Amino acid sequence: MSTDNRFFSDLKQVEAELTYLTPMAEKPFIYAYEPPVGVPRSNGKYETHKVPIHNAREISHKVSLERQGFDFAAHESKVTDFYDEDEIRNVYYAEAKQLLKEVTGATEVLIFDHTLRNAQRSQSGENEIREPVKRVHNDFTAKSGYTRARKVLAEQGIDNIDQVVQKRFALINIWRPIAPVQESPLAVCDALSIVPTDLIATDLLYPNYAGETYAITYNPSHQWFYFPQMQQDEALFIKCFDSKEDGRARFAGHTGFDDPTSPADAPPRQSIELRTIVFYPE
Repeated sequence: MSTDNRFFSDLKQVEAELTYLTPMAEKPFIYAYEPPVGVPRSNGKYETHKVPIHNAREISHKVSLERQGFDFAAHESKVTDFYDEDEIRNVYYAEAKQLLKEVTGATEVLIFDHTLRNAQRSQSGENEIREPVKRVHNDFTAKSGYTRARKVLAEQGIDNIDQVVQKRFALINIWRPIAPVQESPLAVCDALSIVPTDLIATDLLYPNYAGETYAITYNPSHQWFYFPQMQQDEALFIKCFDSKEDGRARFAGHTGFDDPTSPADAPPRQSIELRTIVFYPE
């Protein structure tokens, strides 16, 4: 598979600055918590590049997780309060599982994590709520995709983990607004416009666990998309890992960004993302 520039050459677009990792000799690291005294939260240096970000609404029926690494769907949730943990787990998880099966043709879906983002509530001290991430990244690497899958399967009490991970699976995020998005929308990069040397494995450090994500370095070939003014009844799917290595999309970079068309008084973006493992039929 390859990226076809004619696919988006006539689309409307905005120009915005995205934050990329500056190439470096040592392996980058990021602390996901307050680091020890005297230790920086991250050893990475970052740089901004102004890039065109294409309006994908005009081609929403053409994009796919297999070709571009992202997809889009209208989906009305029965959740009344996305800040209610019980409602997320009891209502939204079941909805999302069914939706992903429909979108991907999966035989099974495991949802293992979710994150709420709201800069205002995060800054006011609500520990479980985070700000939008505004650096180009991908949540898993070729190595940590397997590591995380094994960890989740073990937590689920699965015995034959070695056999399970030999079959095709993918780690897919479901991202949706909690309120209409006017500020810090999410941009996604066509996975097939990213070359392997752009992907920089980065240690993500927790108190009792070390994960690994991809930071991404700038490449003018990257092709960026977003769905402006996303609403509560819309969902964006982002493929962060695919165990199949046959030329299909595997790692779709993404980032929040400052949209130059956002109103100056736009309310902070509110969103929720679920992290899932999708198992495909043999």
